[in-house]
Amino acid sequence: MLNSIENFHSQQVWRLIPLLDAAGDVQMAIDRWLLEQHQSGQHPPTLRFYTWSPPAISLGYHQRQYPEFWTNLLWRGQKLDLVRRPTGGRAVLHQGDLTYAVITSGISGSRLEIYAKICEFLIQGWRSLGVELGYGTTGRGYIHNPNCFGTATGADLVLSDGTKLIGSAQLRRGEVILQHGSIRLEPDIELFSQVFGEASATSVQLPVNLDLDQIMNALTNAACDCFAMQINVQPLSQSEWEEVLAI
Repeated sequence: MLNSIENFHSQQVWRLIPLLDAAGDVQMAIDRWLLEQHQSGQHPPTLRFYTWSPPAISLGYHQRQYPEFWTNLLWRGQKLDLVRRPTGGRAVLHQGDLTYAVITSGISGSRLEIYAKICEFLIQGWRSLGVELGYGTTGRGYIHNPNCFGTATGADLVLSDGTKLIGSAQLRRGEVILQHGSIRLEPDIELFSQVFGEASATSVQLPVNLDLDQIMNALTNAACDCFAMQINVQPLSQSEWEEVLAI
């Protein structure tokens, strides 16, 4: 019993920011701010989940080429935002998805090894919901495909039928890591076809009656286990919002 008490007190406390629905440029500013704050030692490791309103296409930091018509897309009367991520990778359409972000430090290894260590909570959390995930197998040929969900690399998670469920991207600054990723839940197939072409328009077969709260709870519980952490639920304060919006 003494050992279990010691282990409990030795667990690192992470901040969990409650689900936030906001525009893409705001979401990216929050992730950049959290990375900078953690890097400066002013903020603990953080886990958060968020959605994009209005829907958006996020471009990888180094992605310079994309179709011009992306700047004028509409969905249900809303203009899609075009946003640049601080992380690499290719374009992601954020509609009908849930995005996760992990900001932490002290994880050693190669880029793919760090992906695997962070993605373990996603695998474990979805397994608890009855969904088995594995890693993609696509090689470097993906760089010729502008659509992140058009291929699945070793940093991506796929369903048993090969359909990509989660695409992740990463930014490292020294020992500090920002990894965020899109979990494709209820994509509008027509919109995906419009953006990326017919070949990308695949539905996702998940257990029925799963809602966002169930998914986030399962992933949070898995993160507590995988990262040996305790959770402190804390929304962004007014002063933090001011710092974020000043970026």
